[in-house]
Amino acid sequence: MAEQTDPVMAEVMQLLETKPANALEPTANIPALHEQLAILVSTGKCKEAIGTNLSQDQVKRLDEKEVIKYHKRYETYIGAKTTDSLIDNFLSLAIKAVGLVVKIDDAGALKNELKGDFIISKEWSQYFGGLALRYSSALALVNAAAITAKHANFASEQITEITENY
Repeated sequence: MAEQTDPVMAEVMQLLETKPANALEPTANIPALHEQLAILVSTGKCKEAIGTNLSQDQVKRLDEKEVIKYHKRYETYIGAKTTDSLIDNFLSLAIKAVGLVVKIDDAGALKNELKGDFIISKEWSQYFGGLALRYSSALALVNAAAITAKHANFASEQITEITENY
């Protein structure tokens, strides 16, 4: 039986063979990435964010490949933190909204169980991760609104009390 090659696989193989795996990104602004890494070092969260401790002098001596490598790790860290925060706030709001309709015995336990579910966690991570990639700056406002709403009391007595004062 003759071996048939899938055209898509052939194209992928051609790309892998023609583009060096260690090629630098043509649009990388290395001085700006150096600065971001220097700021990360100054915050003291370097080990947590990129997996290694660097000093300011070490950051200054990094070559372009190392800067890009560490910056990719930093972007991954930021993306994961952003996604976790969005998921946490969305769950809190969703539980609060459902709680307006039905009585929830333990909102914290429900939230932990939903966060611990593999399927829910995986799908929401992909969804919110995609949002973070497309709308990173705008998500700060959305997340601030979600955090504020999470701490708001939507009880009908409070709403009536507010409207009666006006």
